[in-house]
Amino acid sequence: MGDTPRRGPSRRQLLLGGAAVGAGAAATLGAERAGLLPGTGPAADTTGVNGERIVPFHGARQAGVTSTPGAYATYVAFDLLESTDRDGMRAWLSLLSDDAARLTQGRGALADLEPELAVRPAGLTATFGLSREAVHRAGAAAPDWLRPLPAFPKIDALEDRWSGGDVVVLLHGDDPTSISHLLRMLVRDSRSFATVRWRQDGFRRAYGSDPHGTTMRNLFGQVDGTTTPRPEDAGFDAAVWAGPEAPAWLRGGTSLVLRRIAMNLETWDEVGVDGRENAIGRRLSDGAPLTGGTEHDDVDLEATDASGFTVVNPAAHVARARVEDPSSRIVRIGYNYDDPVEAGAVDTQGRPAVSNVGLLFGSWQRDVDAQYVPMQRRLAEADLLNTWTTPIGSGVWAIPPGCEEGGFVGETLFA
Repeated sequence: MGDTPRRGPSRRQLLLGGAAVGAGAAATLGAERAGLLPGTGPAADTTGVNGERIVPFHGARQAGVTSTPGAYATYVAFDLLESTDRDGMRAWLSLLSDDAARLTQGRGALADLEPELAVRPAGLTATFGLSREAVHRAGAAAPDWLRPLPAFPKIDALEDRWSGGDVVVLLHGDDPTSISHLLRMLVRDSRSFATVRWRQDGFRRAYGSDPHGTTMRNLFGQVDGTTTPRPEDAGFDAAVWAGPEAPAWLRGGTSLVLRRIAMNLETWDEVGVDGRENAIGRRLSDGAPLTGGTEHDDVDLEATDASGFTVVNPAAHVARARVEDPSSRIVRIGYNYDDPVEAGAVDTQGRPAVSNVGLLFGSWQRDVDAQYVPMQRRLAEADLLNTWTTPIGSGVWAIPPGCEEGGFVGETLFA
């Protein structure tokens, strides 16, 4: 009580040159608040916890594409203000990148009044994506696939409140506190350039709950993402990174598709284990194919049972989603969501809804039209899981390459 509030120049002033303080004072403030002066840095972990884990921000690629997904995710989409032009885009992306570069490394942002919240990044990453409109505002050419996905009328029930957005930011990490703090900084950076369109939060099992490398489970209880290529796998680079066919500013980057998929747990609860496994084509217990083996063994779609029927239903999810060519696959990133039930919501039988859960299905791919769309068309046409799932949100963004120290994500747009 009675303490004088902490005051200081804004991040925008310090970064864009409008601070009403001397350069020496600004540098001291930035170093002190970021924990860079002697004795002020983050204390080393002494108990083996995860807080000190740092994923480098700078580099040829945006780190969130290849890093191990954290236990928590927050996605936020922005709509550009009409006044945000090419110069505004450059200034805004510089601000966003500077704050992300600092906080992901465990340092407070410039003029950060709560730097204590940044010292345990716990694997925090920030990944930035751009829509066709954002690319055009920056004065660059967009690839053909950078547009909303085609309609899938048999399955889609898309809502504007979960779809689109000119710029998207993906925050992944193992600590919701560090994610929350970085999100607040990024939203504050954006006030003069854009408005928040939507925010979506997701989760996996908490850090340490499963051994490293364990495939996540969705809220149907299914192992989710068994065949997803990893950065060390053959075919990953060809599937993910944009090459000579892409505009020069995007080479070394990728694309993001994000689909919000509502899951009907009430009707799923009415299905026995056999029916559930038939829908996916895998055992629930360990994710192994119904044709036998372990989780990562190949699914034999030609294997038949004693009656002559294929063991794996041709409409099972694993059959419809199968892609033979590794370079044509997508790299999926999935997070569960469990949001409060909205007032007055009912289930498919008109009863009061008791859950509002689903999957934030994201994917990286070199070319959305060549990789994601054909697979999604097969799934929309005939996938047994469609009985219990409904896409209610959708968006497509270009993911620029990374940046070196002193640069910013998206600077290739202005070259």
